[in-house]
Amino acid sequence: MPSAAERTRTLVHSTCSSALLITGLQGARPEQLEPRLRNVGPEGDLFLLFPADSPVVRAATHAQDDELSAVLELTDVAPVSVPHRIRGRAWITGWLTRVPGLAPPGSMTLRLEVNEAYVDDLWGASAVEPEAFAAALPDPLVRDETELLQHLHAHHGEQVRSLCGLVEREGHEGHDGGRRMKSVTPLALDRFGLRVRFQDTDGRCFDARFEFPEPVTGLGPLRRAMRRLFEAATD
Repeated sequence: MPSAAERTRTLVHSTCSSALLITGLQGARPEQLEPRLRNVGPEGDLFLLFPADSPVVRAATHAQDDELSAVLELTDVAPVSVPHRIRGRAWITGWLTRVPGLAPPGSMTLRLEVNEAYVDDLWGASAVEPEAFAAALPDPLVRDETELLQHLHAHHGEQVRSLCGLVEREGHEGHDGGRRMKSVTPLALDRFGLRVRFQDTDGRCFDARFEFPEPVTGLGPLRRAMRRLFEAATD
């Protein structure tokens, strides 16, 4: 499974929503707290792009040499319609400073020096040390996951539903072979495998994880792994 640090880095590099929360900052609208861009520097610092006149930039400017603590909150929502749609959250805390000269006109880059992080997602909840966060790499499918899941859901529904057969064969915990499935929805995808959410006709849900024979490194290996998975489900 991906480490907690890798999962947190993956959320930072994904398209999930985020908000920069600063103690004492009041009156800011939610959209004013969301950075336009998020990047991670070689030392593990977060670099966040905001409009130059945003409340968070003003707060960092007024702090000057004082340490300004902040939290970047990330919320990961499944890109397809599914019960219990929030897949996870992460919080990265640290100290905020301005970095003049990196942003285009009308914008300002802020640096969040990471103190600690915490992730709570489909894998579980775990703290993340700054050193582990700096050393981790995002999942190689992070930029394509949204489109891939939407494509699977829209164009390969019958193949995804065929995975019910694998669940029955493996006797997956929470699955009763006599239950009829109302929906079978691809929920998450990473280099290690595919997670699917099943909902029966009574509205009860459970997830099943389908591991690839080996971690995939890109779209080509992913296509081969998915083809093998669907073939196994129909054998």
